[in-house]
Amino acid sequence: MTSSMFDSQAPHSEPSELTAFSGNKLDRQAEYRTDDCVEKALAVEGAHIFAFTGSRVILKHDGQILDPLFAAYELAGLQPDFDNAILLGYRETGEPRIAVPVLIPADDLASQYKPTEPRALFRDRLMEGELQGEVAQAVSLLNWNAANRFCGKCGSPTLTQLGGYKRTCTQCQHLMFPRTDPVVIMLTVDVENDRCLLGRSHHFQEGMYSCLAGFVEPGETIENAVRRETVEESGIVVGRVRYHASQPWPMPHSLMIGCYGEAQSTEIKIDSQEMQDVRWFSRAEAAAMLKAGPDSPPFAPVEGAIAHRLLRDWVEWPS
Repeated sequence: MTSSMFDSQAPHSEPSELTAFSGNKLDRQAEYRTDDCVEKALAVEGAHIFAFTGSRVILKHDGQILDPLFAAYELAGLQPDFDNAILLGYRETGEPRIAVPVLIPADDLASQYKPTEPRALFRDRLMEGELQGEVAQAVSLLNWNAANRFCGKCGSPTLTQLGGYKRTCTQCQHLMFPRTDPVVIMLTVDVENDRCLLGRSHHFQEGMYSCLAGFVEPGETIENAVRRETVEESGIVVGRVRYHASQPWPMPHSLMIGCYGEAQSTEIKIDSQEMQDVRWFSRAEAAAMLKAGPDSPPFAPVEGAIAHRLLRDWVEWPS
């Protein structure tokens, strides 16, 4: 029997480490969070802060240097909202990392500040891996807290606790904790014909093809979500499913679960409501897409995206 990618753990021992937002090494000290942990962290000499206007992290820039880290006193002109600050954790040096929303709109920021969307951090190579991961944690938690200011049971205001990791209703005492939304993203492989399945959503950049993806629904396994989403979007039936890598995706608070699916059929039937196009690509075509860009379509997602990782590892994984 011929072996395939579904019989091996190659080509990386932990490919998740090669995706954007995955380099977070903070000690979160979850067991020791208290309601005053943010205040204590801010009092530590050398504490550093990420400042956010909405979901955009604010970068200080002076010429070619971009710096996302603020001391508390540097936030004075940005209208910091310390009541909704979040303690992310501590670096190995003991330095606290804190996320603070600011009330000043992005359009009103002075010229020395650059408000930046999270995906631009890796797409434009603005920040190294560990900082990307810390920002992803911050964005996810800030989004969750902002979306849960009121109780889903009785509608009363909620109070943030444990440094941003818990909210309690001030009326009925209903407890809420941060959520992570699981999303499967999969590269379906036709092993016999040595080709992979890629598609274009209606909102994609013109010329870009990527892996199919979709949210895991309640009561569903990862494997069955891969099978369901693939057949819904492309008509392709998937058999064996192999997990490959994951990626925190802070837009707003998802976890991308990257898998390979083994195709059991080959005739594509597109769901036009979800997909603009779905095609089979040979290994050579996929390799060319990884080298291409917007000026020479079709092209693959940028390095750092988990779809890029899935595609590249398949291209470089001949067995």
